Amino acid sequence: MSRSPTTTQPPSDMDPHRLALVAAATPNLLVMLDEVGRIEWVNPSFEQQTGYSLAEIRGCFPRDVLYGPNTDPETTQRINQKLHSGEVIDEDILHYTRSGTPYWVHTYCVPIGGEGEIAPGFIAIQNNIADRKNSERGLRIAASVFDRSHEAIMISDQANRILDVNPAFSRITGYGREEVLGLNPAILSSGRHSGAYYQSMWHSIEKTDHWRGEIWNRRKNGEEYIELLSISRVHLEEPGQYYHVAAFSDITTIKNHARELDRAANYDDLTGLPNRQLLEERLRTARHHADRQRRCLSVCYLDIDGFKVINDRLGNAAGDQTLRALSERLTRTLRSGDTVARIGGDEFVLLLQSEDNHDAVYQRILATIGEPVAVCGQSVTLTASLGITRYPEDGADAESLIRHADQAMYSAKEKGRNQYHFFDPGLDEHRRNRRNQLMAITRALENDEFELFFQPQIRLADCQVLGFEALIRWRHPDRGLISPGEFLPIVANSHLEVPLGQWVLKEAIYQMNAWKETGEDMAVSINISAPHLMDQSFADYLESYLCSHPEVNPGQITLEVLESTALEDTKRASNVLARCQALGLQVALDDFGTGFSSLTYLRKLPVDIIKIDQSFVRNMLVDASDHAIVESVIFLAQRFDHPVLAEGVETMEHARALRQLGCDFVQGYGFARPMPADQVLEWTRRWTETASDSASGLMLSAGQGGKPSAR
Repeated sequence: MSRSPTTTQPPSDMDPHRLALVAAATPNLLVMLDEVGRIEWVNPSFEQQTGYSLAEIRGCFPRDVLYGPNTDPETTQRINQKLHSGEVIDEDILHYTRSGTPYWVHTYCVPIGGEGEIAPGFIAIQNNIADRKNSERGLRIAASVFDRSHEAIMISDQANRILDVNPAFSRITGYGREEVLGLNPAILSSGRHSGAYYQSMWHSIEKTDHWRGEIWNRRKNGEEYIELLSISRVHLEEPGQYYHVAAFSDITTIKNHARELDRAANYDDLTGLPNRQLLEERLRTARHHADRQRRCLSVCYLDIDGFKVINDRLGNAAGDQTLRALSERLTRTLRSGDTVARIGGDEFVLLLQSEDNHDAVYQRILATIGEPVAVCGQSVTLTASLGITRYPEDGADAESLIRHADQAMYSAKEKGRNQYHFFDPGLDEHRRNRRNQLMAITRALENDEFELFFQPQIRLADCQVLGFEALIRWRHPDRGLISPGEFLPIVANSHLEVPLGQWVLKEAIYQMNAWKETGEDMAVSINISAPHLMDQSFADYLESYLCSHPEVNPGQITLEVLESTALEDTKRASNVLARCQALGLQVALDDFGTGFSSLTYLRKLPVDIIKIDQSFVRNMLVDASDHAIVESVIFLAQRFDHPVLAEGVETMEHARALRQLGCDFVQGYGFARPMPADQVLEWTRRWTETASDSASGLMLSAGQGGKPSAR
């Protein structure tokens, strides 16, 4: 290895011990290499930085202990070349500590010796430059971010003069870098914002060193755009020195897209009116305002009468044109703060927030619809039906208020065209209660909570048991036994009437079969409601069920049809009952005398027996009118050759009086209360044992001066 002739040597009179103290005290890393580049000596700073002791690395090449995976190979190659040629080395290089931690050093290495007593070699002085490297890397990253950022970046001084801008600034604003240097950012102002707006911005910057918000600016070509702007005040180490760094992005496209999404989500495509979603939001807000201000508001549901005719006659395009015209009219008719929304088809909802909403307002709305509309060269005149509910009289939520107004609209349609109707919250409460009750009855049917009780029917001639009437009861898990008077009126004319009637039929026939298996044939009367009787599947269902229970004698089944229930189609009812008779069943006309068509039913329906309603029987002994009605019914039944059964017989005195009038059968508390099925056989046995005595008593009473039979 050659030596540079310019290599300097220390003065010969320098004290070596003093030089050693300098080497030990300096924070620089000192390394002495021999002629071939092996480590001969290192100072304490080197040992402390690298974690290697001199004893561990003496005789090693630096590359074997200091180089690592990210040490630059080109740099190491240059260092090796200069070592071999004896040149001065001045390089930055990445070294690694014994534990594998990388650190940057600046290496200055010069050849020494070769003359006199000093052996040839090298001395290297290294400085840890990690902080400088990190700073350089940070600057490079910052410069890269500045140049490549998609956000515009602008730097200004204390006087708010532009010092620098990045390429994104030029792309967004249209201004080149050289055009704006030294200018005030006000060159971008759109003029949309007031001076107070900018004063508020700078007040925030003065107070917090930061401001963020949306602002309208103007590009070089005059086009306005909206940007999301963030301004930070950056303070330097020098007192009072700071800069402003503004970063912004063009959000015009995002804002336009957001408006499009908002329109699609909240507005009707055809008319541009608010849709149901936006209406409900506004209605919720209006309710809160009404609560705070103790004011009223109205929700009006408007439906165009017969609008389908326009589409059918003139086409859908004409229908759309009409809807747009009506939308504009309604909007002009309403006052500021009111809302008209289209929620589908030809249906609109109006939210009126004024206190003086009265009949004239609603009439004006209908009159607006009634004005002729020019469509496809024709003049079309329409009417509308308007349903109205008022808050807070109707204290429902927003969605329910709309539904209530819709219900009122249907009531308006029932009145005829061009009418309006107010929702009745009290009636709705009744409907809700009934709906809840029907749900409870549905669950009871599913959970098998119903059961049949049976009340005997007695033949007066010999006091023998004719049969039993099946009477439904509800054994509620919490309330106990509930009488039919509490739940059958709720079931009437509901969707449960047929399923509950079918359950009674099945249960009664099942119980007849159970008694038959014990050797007892019991006749049973079953009440059938008019809707159940008129159901399309009634006769087929009954026939199918009887076929599946061939051991049951149809002749022991009596269907009791309530005369007090209107049978709208007596001809069809007659056909159904005739088919039931053809299956072998008996038919009784129940509650005779309480309806409106007693003689009609008696004449047109195939009836085997007539039952006198208990309301006449109960007071016949003390009320001459009731006694006359009972007597007339018995006489009428005899003329039609029908046997008669009286209900509500509470005493033997009633039974004797009825026998004297010619009544055939009786039923009531005077003989027995309705009883569970498992008590029927025991009661029948006991009654049979005393039946002859009871018959004798009735005969004796009749022979002691009672009124002659009507037969």
